[in-house]
Amino acid sequence: MTIDRREALAADASVIDAGVVDALAEAAGIEPAYFDIWGTRHAIGREAKLALLAALGVPAATADEAALSLKRLDEADWQRPLPPVIVGEAGRPLTVPLVLPLNGGGPLTLAIVTEDGAMTAHAINLADAPPPERRRVDGRDYARYRLTLSAPLPAGYHRLELDLGGRVSARLIVAPARCYLPPALAAGQRLWGLSAQLYSLRREGDWGIGDFTALRELIDVAAELGAALVGLNPLHALFLDAPEKASPYSPSSRTFLNPLFVDVEAVAEFAASAAARAAAAEAEAEIAACRAQSHVDYATVARIKLSVLEAAFAGLRSARTAAAKQRREAFAAYCEAAGEPLRRFALFSAIAEIVPGTVWTEWPEALQRPDSAEVAAFAAAHGERIDFHRYLQWITEEQLAAAQAHATARGLAIGLYRDLAVGCAREAADAWGGGEVICMAAKVGCPPDPFNMLGQDWQVPPLNPLTLRDAGYAPFIEMLRANMRHAGALRIDHVMGLLHLYLMPAAADARSGAYVAYPFDDLMAIVALESHRNRCLVVGEDLGTVPDGFRERMAAADILSYRLLYFEKADERFKPPAAYPALSLACVTTHDLATLAGYWSYADITLKAELGLYPDADGAKAERDARIHDKWLLLSALQEEGLLPPGRDPDHVDAAPVDGALIAAVHGYLARSPAKILLVQVDDLMAEAEQINVPGTIDERPNWRRKLSGPATDLPGLPATRALLPLLAGRSAAAPAVAANAPTRPSA
Repeated sequence: MTIDRREALAADASVIDAGVVDALAEAAGIEPAYFDIWGTRHAIGREAKLALLAALGVPAATADEAALSLKRLDEADWQRPLPPVIVGEAGRPLTVPLVLPLNGGGPLTLAIVTEDGAMTAHAINLADAPPPERRRVDGRDYARYRLTLSAPLPAGYHRLELDLGGRVSARLIVAPARCYLPPALAAGQRLWGLSAQLYSLRREGDWGIGDFTALRELIDVAAELGAALVGLNPLHALFLDAPEKASPYSPSSRTFLNPLFVDVEAVAEFAASAAARAAAAEAEAEIAACRAQSHVDYATVARIKLSVLEAAFAGLRSARTAAAKQRREAFAAYCEAAGEPLRRFALFSAIAEIVPGTVWTEWPEALQRPDSAEVAAFAAAHGERIDFHRYLQWITEEQLAAAQAHATARGLAIGLYRDLAVGCAREAADAWGGGEVICMAAKVGCPPDPFNMLGQDWQVPPLNPLTLRDAGYAPFIEMLRANMRHAGALRIDHVMGLLHLYLMPAAADARSGAYVAYPFDDLMAIVALESHRNRCLVVGEDLGTVPDGFRERMAAADILSYRLLYFEKADERFKPPAAYPALSLACVTTHDLATLAGYWSYADITLKAELGLYPDADGAKAERDARIHDKWLLLSALQEEGLLPPGRDPDHVDAAPVDGALIAAVHGYLARSPAKILLVQVDDLMAEAEQINVPGTIDERPNWRRKLSGPATDLPGLPATRALLPLLAGRSAAAPAVAANAPTRPSA
């Protein structure tokens, strides 16, 4: 049954008509059905729609509520002269929707104030405008005009103002049609890079976790090998009061950074503070123990680093030297520039310390709202502690900025390649301070796919598409800008979220969800604008269920598709290198899947069976049989390309374990593709068998903790690296500097 939205408003007051539910769900952006990755259509039922409407803050418990909600959504843009935000394309005429009482308009003047403060006035004669749409709203007749401003506007964030007896305004976002491409890629070069989880890096003298100094070592190795970029896991702020919550994809904030990545000994205040150096010396034995472990001990690392940094910060506050005064002035300037978002994040972090390990939804009620009087009183009484958390962000950003500058200085054409998670954790600072823009009653996931046959529940609340536009997209802009800063490329995790997200009520499972639409064109425009502002390449992680036409829209916007070898199969074979799109980033695997060594040894299948992640007892056997077949397909594909290492035979896939020659050959296969970027995991070059993360698990195994088996400085001498370098011909702007007779380390 279909029903016009306005007809639905007359629905019976005692029973919610099915047509009303459908109309309301459509108005809220809930898609009526979806196709899974295997092409099966799943219709969304009435109860699921009602549950999601409630989660999105759309009242529909009764017929009256549903009718009122439908009216509110349907008439929202008729209730105000200008929408909260207007998005246009640079160099093209701008269309401005303007709502006025019917027959109530005469000559008008629209003023456009660009972000540099310049103002341009546009005289508008409504009699010359195209005929308007008309609507009767609450007993009054309105007309909606679509005014065209032909003078092109520069890209940027501007403001449109109109005097209607009182000033009304709208945010005006003007963006380029395409994202930024670095000159090397725009000129047709094909590049390659290394990727690693930052916490997994080892170096001599580290404090038990990878840090920005270890990153600089990896950058040096990348430069030596001729790479153009270094890819990293999300660097988002996690939970210093609960450091074992280690997933970078369930952060406390996607805008701020994780200070555990700071090299404490490289902080200026450490060298200047005798107390900080003494605290480090006292913890030397614990630091050495953490350094020796195969997995990161987050709790101990956090305790030691924070205690030493507290002493360093105290020294900064009390020192009277000229250098300290200069540092305090720089810190004050940073805090002023970062403004209210930083203050709110630091305030959250300080409150969390008094109730450690407790999620904010379980804090005393008065502390659950950032704007409460009790929170204001807390802030007034704990200013020094709030400043400490601002300080942590300052020194973290300093070291990240220095790492990107170092990459540029070493000649990496792109530099750091950062990663943006799809959402924050439910207990996050972003959720505490997000107001109506964060939808706490819902969570993000995905229907069944090759990552998880039971579907996925990521336990992250989404941005609410019904309130995001009213906020002028400010939270989205702020987040993008923070993650593109100090980076030459940004990977957007689950980039389909710009179009729609698979949402479910907070208490439901992955089978109870539906896709909810987001303002795709507007969000894509903002991505393009920030990409150019920050000179940052954009990669869209488009794995899983990808809507028809979505990848074409990405390509039109110069967003690189993210292509994994494991999934790139067609017609019972691995796609040949030539089949990869040019506007893509190709890699063998990723953090949620088996490493190449683990894939070859079935380690991931064995682990999932031990963790009970298969729907039934035959699941592991079926996947192992499929893996044997896939290994045969992969060896056959290598053979067709003339890349099959000596001694390998497609008909005897398990005759030999994975080795450096096979690791190199598989990456060499992708290196032949036209993909603009080839990404090589350091984990694969080091033949690590244990994968970083197993989707569907949290505490069942040590996700996001495993370190690499050796330091990055070992990479040039590894068998896989040495075998791979000749296969990368044509993929680097400069020839690698590694010597042909470089010393080798035994392969793992």
